[in-house]
Amino acid sequence: MRFEFATAQRILFGPGTIKDLVPAAQSLGRRALIVTGRTPDRIRRHVQSLDATFFSIPGEPTVDEVRNGVQYARAESCDIVIAIGGGSAIDAGKAIAVLLANSGEPLDYLEVVGRGAPLTNPSLPFIAVPTTAGTGSEATRNAVLASPEHRVKASLRSASMLPRIAIIDPDLTLDLPSHITASTGLDALTQLIEPYVSIRANAFTDMLALDGITKAVAHLREAYSNPSNTEARQAMSLASLCSGMALANAGLGAVHGFAAPIGGMFSAPHGAVCAILLPPVIRANIRALASRSPQNTRYQTILQLTGGIEWIEETCRRLNIPPLRTYGIDRTHLNEIAEKAAQASSMKANPIPLTHTELIEILEQAL
Repeated sequence: MRFEFATAQRILFGPGTIKDLVPAAQSLGRRALIVTGRTPDRIRRHVQSLDATFFSIPGEPTVDEVRNGVQYARAESCDIVIAIGGGSAIDAGKAIAVLLANSGEPLDYLEVVGRGAPLTNPSLPFIAVPTTAGTGSEATRNAVLASPEHRVKASLRSASMLPRIAIIDPDLTLDLPSHITASTGLDALTQLIEPYVSIRANAFTDMLALDGITKAVAHLREAYSNPSNTEARQAMSLASLCSGMALANAGLGAVHGFAAPIGGMFSAPHGAVCAILLPPVIRANIRALASRSPQNTRYQTILQLTGGIEWIEETCRRLNIPPLRTYGIDRTHLNEIAEKAAQASSMKANPIPLTHTELIEILEQAL
């Protein structure tokens, strides 16, 4: 048995840990760039005593927005980056922090559609503070960026992009809108299942994935229907953290392979896309493994822990997850999506290679 495991250098978890942000940031830098989502005012009170300037990411980050963030941070002489928000803000913050330490521009280093050059210089100090429970970006070594000109999403990736400090305060998720709780929670579940069945799974990521799945299955519906339930919110925050640590070290699979081109081609929220694709991907993988690799029985464990594909589908219905056609996707788009998905980095860790026909069938079921 041999594996590598890497995660955030320091993790602070629990209600009230947001109070540790200011002293932690002051220990790492003089002036901070604070990357937030579209509503920075909701977090200003937590950083009032910092010498800082704000940079807002209104949606999922694009190459241009990150490029602008780097230019702004340099003009403001920032020497530390803090991201407070959902996965979009944290991915943007990670990308800005590492690009501040490296010459060139994002496409020099972006996978799939860029040059994919290595990021040789270590990132500026970076602190991640998630306000959702789903992406696990506070514990991953990549940043997903949309490239509108290529109509796809791809990653910057480097071990130095792992946050210097991750502060996970479940209380920050108490005021999440219900649709965000739903999409990010199901994204976390997806990011726990895919690393467990991944070809790069190992004993350490298995422990994280299995524990996280158990927590998500037990608490996701409650967090959605009763947002003030602190036990459910804490469990989902921990499940999300586990998902980030698992995927960063074991990879993902076909669900995220599809999510990359769909997110680049359409205005479709990442978590909701992953949620609606999860059941048909599980079915396709189980069929493919049964016929081409019957010795792989990992999905049996997944089905036992979740209560089966039917439980996932029922959860999607209860949490009002829309089908793909909601975002303007129809059958005329399926061939292009399938071709791009086959080239996505996440697809490489899927437990078995899927044929083009199988990829099309998955998309048809999610329409």
